[in-house]
Amino acid sequence: MLKLLLHSLGWLLAHLPERLLHGLAMLLGDLTIWCYPRRSRLVFSNLHHAFPDRPASWHRRIARESSRRLFETALLSLALPCLSPDRLRRILRASPGTEAFFAAQRRAPFATVVAAPHMAYWEAQTALPLVVPAPFPEFGVIFRPLDNPAADAFVQQARERFGMRLLSRKQGFQEALKILRRQGIAAVLFDQNAGLQGALTLLFDRVCSTSELPGLMAEKFGAQVWTLHARRLGFWRVELEMERVDSPPSVAGVTLGLNRWLERTLTADDNRCASWLWVHDRWRNQDMPHLRYRLEAKRNLLGDEVAARPTTALPRRTRVFVRLPNWLGDVVMAVPLLRALRASRPDAAITLIAKGAFLPLLRTWNLADDYVALPARGLGGLRFFHGLRRHYPDNYLLFTNSFRGDLEAWLTRCRQRFGLVRPGKARPLLSHAYRLPAGIDLRQQHQLETWTALLRHFGLQGDPVTLPLGLPRTKRLPVLGLIAGSENNPEKRWPVEHWRSLISALPATLPVVLFGTANDVPITTAIAAGYGDRVENLAGKTDLETYCHRLAACRLLVTNDTGGMHLANALGVPLIAVFGPTNPVRTRPVFNAPVTILQPPGCPPTGGGSLSDLPAAQVIAALREQAPDLFAGN
Repeated sequence: MLKLLLHSLGWLLAHLPERLLHGLAMLLGDLTIWCYPRRSRLVFSNLHHAFPDRPASWHRRIARESSRRLFETALLSLALPCLSPDRLRRILRASPGTEAFFAAQRRAPFATVVAAPHMAYWEAQTALPLVVPAPFPEFGVIFRPLDNPAADAFVQQARERFGMRLLSRKQGFQEALKILRRQGIAAVLFDQNAGLQGALTLLFDRVCSTSELPGLMAEKFGAQVWTLHARRLGFWRVELEMERVDSPPSVAGVTLGLNRWLERTLTADDNRCASWLWVHDRWRNQDMPHLRYRLEAKRNLLGDEVAARPTTALPRRTRVFVRLPNWLGDVVMAVPLLRALRASRPDAAITLIAKGAFLPLLRTWNLADDYVALPARGLGGLRFFHGLRRHYPDNYLLFTNSFRGDLEAWLTRCRQRFGLVRPGKARPLLSHAYRLPAGIDLRQQHQLETWTALLRHFGLQGDPVTLPLGLPRTKRLPVLGLIAGSENNPEKRWPVEHWRSLISALPATLPVVLFGTANDVPITTAIAAGYGDRVENLAGKTDLETYCHRLAACRLLVTNDTGGMHLANALGVPLIAVFGPTNPVRTRPVFNAPVTILQPPGCPPTGGGSLSDLPAAQVIAALREQAPDLFAGN
């Protein structure tokens, strides 16, 4: 039934006026661009990534024309079995280069691998024997059979009508090799969406998975490599073009050479650029959710790609947006994963989205390629994220766990939005969610471990990088630093009288520095009262850069569970952290620097105690154990 329907539709299209068919193709193409948001977004994203320097008007023109040509191709493919040879000769012609190739083949046959790109009017190539002088050489085409038997039979009949042999991709590879051994021609599609069976390569500086089949055949027989595609001259008027690809006679050389040929062709000629199928996702392999945060395929030719370039690193062209948490401590705990992400996806151009106050610090650590400050809440902020859609992010990773963050990501129109879903909490605006295993007790799992599980679920390779970040030209001094405040929870603060007892028990010659924000000034002022120049009160007096340098200069730090604790730990500062109501199992410092965790007597390991019950003597004992040099002579 389906075969009869296809033949009937083909007969109708073959007998309708071409002007009417042209109008139909234009209408369907424009409707796809303007009324099919998902497909339209893909077209514009592909063009924007491949040609970021071209104006938006050029992107719109090529997108519209490419979509129209897709439907022109579909109409011709259906009509092809019903078009007479004379009609096809009016539609097709061979380019001078194509005629020269076949003339050379007739004089002295040579093994040839023909690679066909994904360009419009691909079915017209099967009528090539009609437009070149006879005799036509032995020509086998490797193809992928369709799942539907009726549709597959229809396609095979159309493609073999004029003398080409179709060789099933599953069984025909050996037959293609026999043809090459007989100095014939074997043709195959060269595809940048070969999945895990392909080789990692670059196309327009973006990682893709390219089929190595043309290279395998060419290397085995020392065959020449040519490309074949249809150059559009008008509606249902095409010129079949063949071009020689000069590349090293190896699998890698041919594979990379074909991609370079394609880049040059599409860049230099708007006509051929509009014929490429931008509506298809040629970079899809690395969009597979389980591969999103690593590079994987059967083979990796990225080293060959880099070796052929003046740089020693992969181009960073895969756009990964990362929404960081709102609290400084959480941002710092995410840093080891940002470093692991950079190692796992060296091709990623990472954009960090965070509070503006954190950006100078993040820039200092060189964690990303771009930084975006969170706008103020409200409609203006939502409009800001909607504007980010023009950056066409490939992937959006959320360390946040809020509806606001999910909405921001959704407004960018990024197709892949990754986040973590806790039991009993819905996050419908995520496209890909990692759901925590049932029964997991988050009180017994560190936040970094939870986030690591999220990224590994989507492909991250390697462990979080917890080496301290450090700061250049910073020398440790015999100074004790104290962080007595806490931005988000007064119960996390060790009482003022305990801090004063600690200072009183220290050697009188030991300098003490109090750190804090402007909100901490009342606390630090009360602690420093009566100690004179011995205690320096920096609360509210430092910007983030100065704060970091003064922290990094401390020999040791005593701190509440606060953002400054995590920051000091990231800088490699040895510290003693006092935990009471909060859970050190969940939020203890993560970097590889000396850390002593102190809790009140009788407090559970997961927190819940009162810091009032933690005596100064316990902290002093920990100080003497971790930094006995501070007590020398006392």
